[in-house]
Formats: sequence, structure tokens, C-alpha cells
Amino acid sequence: MSNHFDLIAIGGGSGGLSTPEWAAHYYGKKCAVIESKALGGTCVNVGCVPKKVMWFAANHAHNLHTARDFGFDVTNNGHDWQKLVKGRQRYIDGILNWYDSFMDDLNITHIQGHAKFIDAHTVEVNGKRYTADHILISTGGKPFVLPVPGADLGITSDGFFELQERPQHVCIIGGGYIGVELAGVLNALGSNVCLTMRTYDEDFIPHFDCTLREVLMEEMVKAGIRIEPGNSTIDSLTKEEDGSLTLHWGNGEKLDGFDAIIWAVGRSPNIDGLDLDAAGVEYDERGFIQTDEYQNTNVDGIYAVGDVTGRMALTPVAIAAARRLADRLFGNQPERKLDYNQIPSVVFSHPPMGTVGMTEQQAREEHGATVKIYQSRFSPMAYSLSEHKVDTALKLVCIGVDERVVGCHIIGDGADEMLQGFAVAIKMGATKKDFDNTVAIHPTSSEELVTMR
Repeated sequence: MSNHFDLIAIGGGSGGLSTPEWAAHYYGKKCAVIESKALGGTCVNVGCVPKKVMWFAANHAHNLHTARDFGFDVTNNGHDWQKLVKGRQRYIDGILNWYDSFMDDLNITHIQGHAKFIDAHTVEVNGKRYTADHILISTGGKPFVLPVPGADLGITSDGFFELQERPQHVCIIGGGYIGVELAGVLNALGSNVCLTMRTYDEDFIPHFDCTLREVLMEEMVKAGIRIEPGNSTIDSLTKEEDGSLTLHWGNGEKLDGFDAIIWAVGRSPNIDGLDLDAAGVEYDERGFIQTDEYQNTNVDGIYAVGDVTGRMALTPVAIAAARRLADRLFGNQPERKLDYNQIPSVVFSHPPMGTVGMTEQQAREEHGATVKIYQSRFSPMAYSLSEHKVDTALKLVCIGVDERVVGCHIIGDGADEMLQGFAVAIKMGATKKDFDNTVAIHPTSSEELVTMR
């Protein structure tokens, strides 16, 4: 077998699989994927997929409580964590088996091992060299851990998916989307959860609209999650004589009594051992590979997509960019590229929240007095018979005399499902009048988006 390919993808995650898939299936190109761990990358193995399984489990725990209010005689006799973990892995294994099948069907070569560059068209894996006309870097990211004494006493989001037992007392460090998602799951399944910011000036779920941030924090506190602002900066983690863990702040204060501490303070690019310098590929001070709008690096014939670029760390973004890259390289579509504007995303918190387009703050900074906001907050019908209610809030951000909708923000049950269709409308340039001209589906929470005044 020849060791030369039309395309080599380094990294078998969402982006790394999608470009070879597109190139092989639609353009008949000879492709290879190099992966040092399991195919599927973060999303399938320690990210979106197992997280969503856990989120569904947490939702069932919530539903057990509300079922009583609708006349069901329900008793919660506890939760079998190991059964959930085993079921989750069976589901992942099914996806991994499918990957092997589709790669075989498309004659994509799977090379297991760690790649490093020899030059701009050559990589080495396990002592063997492979060349390609085009090389894609799609190695993703990895959890970041603060370099403080005792940091290894904590676990990362990767470590969370290795837990064989549910910790009873948990401290989660970091108020971003990973932190709030893990906090919601553990809280719903019975853990005592403390979520703390890593510094005194860290924002709770930064970059999201203020309404979503406000409602989510209120609902998490109502659910029993303890949210602590950072007192100063984290000084260290220690293990006490009784086996419990303690987080120490630089000002001498501490949080203690935990069975587990989880780092959720961000992710860094996974470029260790690639030897990018040998190929001349540029990266920034944090290690993120720099690309232009077409996913080109500074080296002809080398490209990068996904989390390793530092641009919108979302699985569908990596897939979309990767497929468009294949169209451009092999499909005679020289202008084919991903538009990174108005990309929808969802945080699988409790309740979930979805967002697309500009926040209110971003719109006001860019468009000033031409911004008009429409918003609503209410307790949905699902909680009409319950003492414990979970709010839903929706916001439309509009600009100009025609009130073009440039932002849509939703938090509440079903936010993850209802956002997708509205994202299509916003991408097409819908105005508030277009929303108003759409007949509502009643009774639903989403009808508020086409009836707000």
C-alpha cells in the first residue's frame, strides 16, 4: 500500500473525520485519519455524547419529583450510578463501531498512533512516514488545570466520565458552560454541589446574554447548588487526614469537606508532540493554530479546523468547517467556507439554555439606540400543578427600523429543541414582523417568541 494520500487528517474527532469522509465519498479521494486515542474525539468519548446521556438521567430525576404533582404515586428509591455508566458506554461503543464501518466502506485508512510533522507534507506515526498533498490538523482540545500545588488532587471533565461512583460532596471550579452542566447533573442525581469561580473577578457563564445568566443562577440556587464567588485566586488543593479535599484561596480562606474537586476552568489546544515547528505552522501564545477564513494555516497545504483553532469550540462547527474545506479543496468551489456568524449553541444546564446571534450588550455596543429588546419570563404550563417551578425566559434582540432579529436567547425546558428552527429564520434575516406574522403553536413556551409585544 502506498503511503501517499490526497488528504491526511491528524485527529479523528468530529472535524478530522468529516473532511476525509466528504473527500472520499463525494470526490473519490484517497484519505487517511491518524488518531492516537479513540475515534470520535472529545465529543463522542468525553464530551457532548456522554454528557447528554447524563443530562437525560438528571432530567428523569427532576421528573420523578414533578410526577407526584400530576397524581402519580412515585417513590425515589435511589439511583444506580454504575448502571448509568455502563449504559452510557454501550451507547458510545455503538458509535465507535459505526465509525469503523463507514471508514471501511469509504476506503479511508485509519492509522492508530501519534503523528508528528517531519515537513509540510510528511508526518510520522510509530516510526513510519506518510505523505499527502493536503494535511488537516484537527487534534481538538484538552481540559486545562491551574498550575497550583495539589492540582492533581482534582479531576477534569475527562475524569468525571471515569467516575465509577457518584461523589457525595463536590466542588466544581469554574463558572463556564462545562462547570454549570456538571453541577446540574450531579445536583439532580443527589450530590451536594458547590460551584465556585476560579478568581474574584470571573463572570458566571461569560459571553452569554445577561438574561440567561441571571435566570440560570437563580434556578441553580433554587435547586440547592451553592454558588461561591472567587475570594481571590486559587492557592492550592490539599487532602486532609480524613481523606476529604480542601480548596485554599490566596487570601487564606478555604472551601473544604469535599469528596471530589472538578476542574472546569477552560480548555487548551491539543498540540503536544505534533512538532508544528518542523512544518512551519504558526500558533499563538496559548498554542491555538492560526487560520484564515478558509481554514488555511500560514503553510500552503496545511489546514486546521475545530477546537485546536480556538474558534467556537462546538462539534457542529468543526463538522461544518471540515465539510466546506473538502468542497473547496476537491469540489472546485474556491469560495466555499464557513460563516462563523449567527451560529446557534446550547448549554445543557438545568434548565437548558440556547443562544444565537448577538447578546443585548453586544448589540447595544455596535448599534446603539437602534436596538430594541423584546422579552418574556414566565413559569411554563409543565409546572402549573407543581409547587417547585422552573422559569422560562426568552429574549429577541432587534436592530434598525425594520427590527431585524440579530439575537435570540432562550432558557427553560425545551430551549435546546426550540432554538434550531428560530436559528434558521435569523440566519435568513428574519425581522420582528416576520416573527409576528407566524401563527403561534398553543399552548407552548416557544409561542412567546412570535407573540411578544
